[in-house]
Amino acid sequence: PRTAAMGEAQASLAVLSKVELRVSCKHLLDRDTLNKSDPCVLLLMQSQGQWMEVDRSEVIRSNLNPVFAKIFTVDYYFEEVQKLRFEVYDSHGHAGVGAHDDDFLGGMECTVGQIVAQKRVTKPLFLKYGKFAGKSTITVISEEISGNNGYVELAFRAKKLDDKDLFSKSDPFLEIYRIDDDRSEQLVYRTEVVKNNLSPVWEPFKVSLNSLCSCEEKRRLRCVVWDYDSRGKHDFIGEFFTTFEEMQKAMGENKVQWDCMNPKYKIKKRNYKNSGVVVLLDLKIHRVYSFLDYIMGGCQIHFTVAIDFTASNGDPRNSCSLHYINPYQPNEYLKALVAVGEICQDYDRQKFSALGFGARIPPKYEVSHDFAINFNPDNDECEGECSWGRSWSWSRQQGPGVRLTRPRSAGIQGVVESYQSCLPKIQLYGPTNVAPIISKVARVAADEERTREASQYFILLILTDGVVTDMADTREAIVRASYLPMSIIIVGVGNADFTDMQILDGDDGVLRSPKGEPVLRDIVQFVPFREFKNASPTALAKCVLAEVPKQVVEYYSYKAFPPRCPQPDTPDSSLGSPQ
Repeated sequence: PRTAAMGEAQASLAVLSKVELRVSCKHLLDRDTLNKSDPCVLLLMQSQGQWMEVDRSEVIRSNLNPVFAKIFTVDYYFEEVQKLRFEVYDSHGHAGVGAHDDDFLGGMECTVGQIVAQKRVTKPLFLKYGKFAGKSTITVISEEISGNNGYVELAFRAKKLDDKDLFSKSDPFLEIYRIDDDRSEQLVYRTEVVKNNLSPVWEPFKVSLNSLCSCEEKRRLRCVVWDYDSRGKHDFIGEFFTTFEEMQKAMGENKVQWDCMNPKYKIKKRNYKNSGVVVLLDLKIHRVYSFLDYIMGGCQIHFTVAIDFTASNGDPRNSCSLHYINPYQPNEYLKALVAVGEICQDYDRQKFSALGFGARIPPKYEVSHDFAINFNPDNDECEGECSWGRSWSWSRQQGPGVRLTRPRSAGIQGVVESYQSCLPKIQLYGPTNVAPIISKVARVAADEERTREASQYFILLILTDGVVTDMADTREAIVRASYLPMSIIIVGVGNADFTDMQILDGDDGVLRSPKGEPVLRDIVQFVPFREFKNASPTALAKCVLAEVPKQVVEYYSYKAFPPRCPQPDTPDSSLGSPQ
């Protein structure tokens, strides 16, 4: 289990990925009298409440539909709300980008999470005070910078190589070079030397796709066969050029072969055919997918919150109750819900599901441990007042640029509204049984698993004020759930002794069912909310969500489900002339 201090420290952990952002605009306002606007885009990122310029694009002359060549690179953290703002200005030559209202062509705010979840985001541009910038839109396309998308196993042999030795046969070895964009060559792999053999079979070897071809199948590769010399003066036998795309024809029963050519012999010898043949006997691709591979392939993170309505929380009408609704200060349930939900809402295109347990509910006021807090047994997703779009509020602050505030989206807002409206209608009771809710979400996750696609992963956030009563059933339910596409986050609210809850968090050991069966994956994260009372509002989310990307990859890797193939983006055709 992590502490608040460890939650704060998550920001300093290794970046999950880097993301490239490409920007284009359409129908920009024309600010120039004689020519069209000369647009430039500024990228700003929020840090400790302040907007800081990260980078800016080139200026494209006289173009209202620019496609910028500049690629913005940002670090990506799943467990943070990373707020971005794109501001478009009309540039004035050597004067650069102005800070005047007349130069401002519009702005748009979003999060890194929204962009990677949708892969392509198009939004209207707004002037200050929430006014539309005409029909202007901005489109941001994201792409993960793939540091390692797996590795490939290759098996080569050669036939009838030229004999370079006088008293014995050649001692051949093979080198593979990647040809980079600047035409330089990078050695990828060198095989062992096979002594005294003109038809050698080299040992199979593995190389990463990043090393072999920079994860670009069409990148050219140069393969060279040498006759080994112990003094280092190896004799050149021949070479051939290929690509990883061509190599892949060797998968299965197929083989691919190339003529090993010596350019000098080709010029000098009239009947020269080759200096031997190199054969790719086998090729096996071992993909290693990242969290972003799944998200950008269309996998959604579906969020369900489960709220403890047992009597130990206290009467909601009493200000000492953990469920007391203070109009000026959200209670701990709401704080935890919003902190985690604000991250997840960027990855879930559906409304959030919200369940309650431990209360007597209408109409018969029988105790329920898995009721929908909107009281709709057929649909537990909560409706909320969506506040995106026109409600962006722009305001000019000190310094260049415009400032806007990010409202809460319909996903988390719907849960907040349902929670507040259900409190007067229920009777807090008990006991604290969470196994029914875990099993309920697990049934939905099991249906998803049967599709055999990486399309939905489920996060269950359980907010409770005490140690669970049905510990044996809960352990059994968690072990079953560890085989499904789901993770469980438990936040302890209030001042109860949560020592016994640590058993559910597998950080200190392997959680087992009452019968001794271990979990397949560690899917539970438990933290007491009180450890975050004095921490920043985002510390709780950083702490409890930091493990989720690893859990998602672990599950789909175990099931051998590759990311789904996203729909290809339609490129914009209006390229400008950057200056």
